[in-house]
Amino acid sequence: MMGDLFTARTSQAAKDLLGANPIVVLAPHPDDETLGCGGLLATAFQTAGAHVVCMTDGSASHPGSVQWPSDRLAILRDQELVEAIERLGGREGDMTWLGYPDGELRNYDPHPIAERIATICRELGADRLFSASPVDHHADHKATADIARRVAALCPSLRLFFYPVWARWDEPDFKALHGDWPLVHFETARHCQRKADALNAHQSQLGQVVLDAPSGFCLEQEMIRRFCEEDEIYFEVQQCP
Repeated sequence: MMGDLFTARTSQAAKDLLGANPIVVLAPHPDDETLGCGGLLATAFQTAGAHVVCMTDGSASHPGSVQWPSDRLAILRDQELVEAIERLGGREGDMTWLGYPDGELRNYDPHPIAERIATICRELGADRLFSASPVDHHADHKATADIARRVAALCPSLRLFFYPVWARWDEPDFKALHGDWPLVHFETARHCQRKADALNAHQSQLGQVVLDAPSGFCLEQEMIRRFCEEDEIYFEVQQCP
């Protein structure tokens, strides 16, 4: 009986993640949207709708490449993101590409960025915002989380959730590091293949495109498997300064 009650509460909490209005997801880089929120996005695209805001251009993933200099790589990563969103059930219009230089988001004034995202939320009627977690070790993820807090402060009715990506992969205590924020598991089994297909759209991050940058980034297959097969994890922020 207790197990059934826990399952019912967990299921209700997962449904509450979506609500009745479109959701907005902030992705520090192209591919974070699918890794962290692919199942949630696939569900939202089938119901009230969703919008992905990509914060940076992803152009720093393969430094030193001659065939794929940063400007050319940024164009490719934009195209890959559109393809990933379409594989999750959305359309090109369900994405805003901010295009800040990869790795440098913290160097830009967060106020106009937050204002722009707040406008997107208002125009969509969104009341739920999902952002990469400040517990993630990447500077762009932390900067995105800071901007998300500012957006929530500009839109008091907006509920803010953080989703861990790198912390979930390489930080054993990532749950504790989120403090007392309520944790919600979103079961994504029925979207596992769709999420894997969306990640496969990010070919440049799978070692299949940029071949002249030995130190370039490549998603580990075990990370892909885990993020596709396991529940997505979200923490609701209770206070937004």
